[in-house]
Amino acid sequence: MREGIIVEEQRVRIVDIAEELGVSTATVSNVIHGKTRKISAETVRRVQELLEKRQYIPGMAEILLAQNNSRIIGVVVNNHEKYEMHVLEDYFIASSLNYLSREIEKAGYFMMVKVTKDCDEIVRYASMWNMEGLVVIGFCEQDYRMLRDRMHIPFVVYDGYFKESARICNLIVDNYDGGYQMGRYFRELGHQRGICISDNDICMDFERWCGFRDAMKETGGTADFLQIPMKKRERLAFYQKHIDMIKSYTAVFAVSDYYAVDLMRFLQQNGVQVPLDISVAGFDDGPYCESASPALTTIRQDGAKRAALAISELKKLREEQEEGRFLKLPVTLIRRQSTSEYRGRAVK
Repeated sequence: MREGIIVEEQRVRIVDIAEELGVSTATVSNVIHGKTRKISAETVRRVQELLEKRQYIPGMAEILLAQNNSRIIGVVVNNHEKYEMHVLEDYFIASSLNYLSREIEKAGYFMMVKVTKDCDEIVRYASMWNMEGLVVIGFCEQDYRMLRDRMHIPFVVYDGYFKESARICNLIVDNYDGGYQMGRYFRELGHQRGICISDNDICMDFERWCGFRDAMKETGGTADFLQIPMKKRERLAFYQKHIDMIKSYTAVFAVSDYYAVDLMRFLQQNGVQVPLDISVAGFDDGPYCESASPALTTIRQDGAKRAALAISELKKLREEQEEGRFLKLPVTLIRRQSTSEYRGRAVK
């Protein structure tokens, strides 16, 4: 057996002390932290003696649990398979964490980050550290409903899709308008045929696609949708297989900057010039957009504003100033060098 496992099994916990003495964990915790006014002197003595005998050392979670507040805001990110175990390296996630870190510190709190697929872990995580609030990113409607029913602490959701909002603040961006702005922009540049690429056709990606399609069609253009594989190796093979079809379009709108830059690199490696042959645009406006070659046209969502709202809404929920609500933030088209006017032909 490995040493790390032996150490874990031998670590004395509050629950172990409580079970051996036949008292509650709250009683043991109160003795540890000097809250003995309502505990008999005999019980205090027994607890203290056993703590010393077992060489009990309190863990950080147990210390925080005994306090009235922990000053901790948790941020939980869904470790979705599309991130391929690199979720915190994703441009949108990393940017969101950066903005949240600033706002949480500004408010006088500490930030703790958890990456998981399991909602049960979120409940245990929040309880263990006595958190004062959570920001939850990337889960589904049934997950948010379960969390609301099983936790008493307030939480804010990034880009949630659910009908009920009781005791939850849902912060989304105007995905439809972002797609619409991009479609209208491509038509202004003279593009007749555009395509939207995404790894799914639901929720926010579907809204982005719908906005893009509607704007293209309103002015006589056409727009198609192409669902691509999540995993990079499979996606590149998919592009290679369908390269002639992709080259028949003059404008590509990717539902994320990551997919836009990924496609640009593939096209350039296969002799397609961006934007001379095909214009490419994304969504999010991450910090790498300006350093991409060419710099990426995209839809900007205000990560700083969303983070500030997340923390202020958590405070309102905690103070029971509101039952929960749905907030939609505006987005802005950012024009850069990856898009240009239609030059009269598509790549053959």
